[in-house]
Amino acid sequence: MTRPLIISDCDEVLLHMVAPFKDWLGASRGVDFHLEGHNFAEALRWQESGELLAPPDIWRMLREFFDTEMDSQAPIAGAVEGINTLAEKADVVILTNLTDHHRDARAQQLAKVGINARVFTNQGPKGPALKAIIDEYAPSRALFIDDLAQHHASVAEITPQVTRLHLCGEPMIAHAIDCAHQAGHAEARIDRWDEALPWLLERLEN
Repeated sequence: MTRPLIISDCDEVLLHMVAPFKDWLGASRGVDFHLEGHNFAEALRWQESGELLAPPDIWRMLREFFDTEMDSQAPIAGAVEGINTLAEKADVVILTNLTDHHRDARAQQLAKVGINARVFTNQGPKGPALKAIIDEYAPSRALFIDDLAQHHASVAEITPQVTRLHLCGEPMIAHAIDCAHQAGHAEARIDRWDEALPWLLERLEN
């Protein structure tokens, strides 16, 4: 009998990312981060000129952050306890949109805060990568947790049998991102782990 499987994102689900990224940009890169709408590409501006960063500069900043600043990412409230409680009843893996050479660093980063889980890296929509994980584990049931609506849409299209929870634990951006539940691509939107954990446990056990 196979176990259930939890496939969880990391940034803004388990660990804060935008908050330390914003602090690092302002302190060392001369960049202000302010997300007003849904478009991340319009949130970064050079402090000196007020001009938006070009996409290549945004990607360069993100690469530099993950190369040098991952230790600045603190856990989302309740995330460590929540994911480890789930791990008592299910296999847990992390599906994170980072380049492959960051995989080991992400696993070590999570282990330092008390989350020991296999890490899968991915670029682009997560549906194909999640399907490959499902094919490997062949779980009795599977639950997907992510903070971005587009990944829920991708998973819903390719593996509709997977239960999907939209969770964004970063208040700085939670209000500004599209809601996968409203779009019909997730069964629920819950942004706090103390509320999400009972919901997830219920779906694991029933």
